[in-house]
Amino acid sequence: SIEHARQVFDNISERDLVSWNVMIGGYAQHGLGVEALELFLQMEQECVKPDHITFTGVLSACSHMGLLDEGQCFFDFMVQVVGIMPVEEHYACMVDLLGRSGCLEVAEGFIKKMPFEPTAVVWM
Repeated sequence: SIEHARQVFDNISERDLVSWNVMIGGYAQHGLGVEALELFLQMEQECVKPDHITFTGVLSACSHMGLLDEGQCFFDFMVQVVGIMPVEEHYACMVDLLGRSGCLEVAEGFIKKMPFEPTAVVWM
């Protein structure tokens, strides 16, 4: 269960990036977006540098919760502050978030502005 996973996570004496990513992604997959975002903020406070996998979990959490503004902010933060170039999974999360928010035209424009040819991952 996700609760057991959190207990294991909390008992890790020296958490590495993989453990943070697994927990954030697990929360996102279980629809526990608030927990995923809180854990991301805790990760930042503990000076653990996020990677592209971290942001896939964070953007997915925003999508499942319908947090359009927050998702856009995290996407921009990832690119402009952390310096991570978005990969297809990040674009797919943003398209999903825009679609769930009813912003279909914006989602289509987002797809057209991608720096590479979208695959089925983005259109799903």
